[in-house]
Amino acid sequence: MVRTLTSTTGIKSRGFTLVEIVAALTVVGLVLAVAVPQSIRFYESVQFRAAVRETITLLNSARYVAVATGVPQDVVISPGEGFIRFAEAQVEFDSDVEVAAHSAKEVNRNGFGVIRFYHDGGASGGGIDISRDGGYTVKIAVDWLVGRVDVDFGREDA
Repeated sequence: MVRTLTSTTGIKSRGFTLVEIVAALTVVGLVLAVAVPQSIRFYESVQFRAAVRETITLLNSARYVAVATGVPQDVVISPGEGFIRFAEAQVEFDSDVEVAAHSAKEVNRNGFGVIRFYHDGGASGGGIDISRDGGYTVKIAVDWLVGRVDVDFGREDA
């Protein structure tokens, strides 16, 4: 390999030019400008899906405990405060998530929606709608006869 002198002083070039550094920084800036907003949306989506899974688990746990102990169990839903609670477990939703409860007024109390699971596996029935900004809604329904928890993710491919 032949090395050539880059200047009249006889110094060999070993670094980057200012143009190369600016070009590299521009490419990095463009990649970050696209990647950061996408990663934020992905993170919010992961949090939303985790909260939905926790809600489904909470409802199924309440049904299981009611059958196992023979004592009715209540799942409390607070649309205004954005949480769902069973015993010591609680699922809290971000401020951009809207929670709606559909439950029997006979079991509701103090402004909270309640879905009650009975010792025979049945329930008071009802449902929970969890909506995220952008119009995406997950509907969770609790069958009053057998207490089964069904989920509608609102998409054909789900």
